[in-house]
Amino acid sequence: MPNTPRIFAIIPAAGQGTRMGDALPKQYLPLAGRPMMFHSLEALAAVGRIDHVIAVLSPLDRHWGAHDWSAFPEKIEALFAGGATRGRSVANALELLETRAQPDDWVLVHDAARPCIAKALVEQFLDEIDDDPVGGLLAMPLADTLKRAEPALMRVAETIPRDGLWRAQTPQMFRYAVLRRALERLPDATDEAQAVEALGQMPRVVQGENANIKVTFAEDLPIAEMILARKGGVPL
Repeated sequence: MPNTPRIFAIIPAAGQGTRMGDALPKQYLPLAGRPMMFHSLEALAAVGRIDHVIAVLSPLDRHWGAHDWSAFPEKIEALFAGGATRGRSVANALELLETRAQPDDWVLVHDAARPCIAKALVEQFLDEIDDDPVGGLLAMPLADTLKRAEPALMRVAETIPRDGLWRAQTPQMFRYAVLRRALERLPDATDEAQAVEALGQMPRVVQGENANIKVTFAEDLPIAEMILARKGGVPL
């Protein structure tokens, strides 16, 4: 009987979060009494099918050791190999996993800045991707009217039909060998799905949740606090 592919979860957390206007890197900002990325790490670690959860940190990270991570099971680890971009951080992690991962193992990537991910949503995502030949991502159908502005004038140039348009979320999950090859070809991809698309593949879209927000600006923090409070403080 062939071996069941393992699932490696990667959380890129090497950025500085400059848009937050805070000297502390965004992933370490306090949220519901914990560093922001604690919630993403804990939600993924709670999923039994995920074998390892890896936080990819800057080689110069000075904050990880200042926090207590002892609540996590042994499958959580820190990897001080982050790069200048998200794609480079994920690619560095894949390179270091070369001796541990098989080509058909899954690699799930989730944003440290999406702290409200629910364990149940991750489970649903894994169920729907299952043995998909390509892999896929969580996304939400675009609900707002979309405008393209003329940058120099800051006036509307056209309204873009929103039919078939989705807002990409994470997790995104692809086979180890495929994702590594994709990021080698398109290292500046804004997400893993874009890199896999560049190989001519069509990732599967799995509908996510509006609560799975990305904390980008300071005003997003109280919204995330409310979502976590509604869930009892921890996204389970």
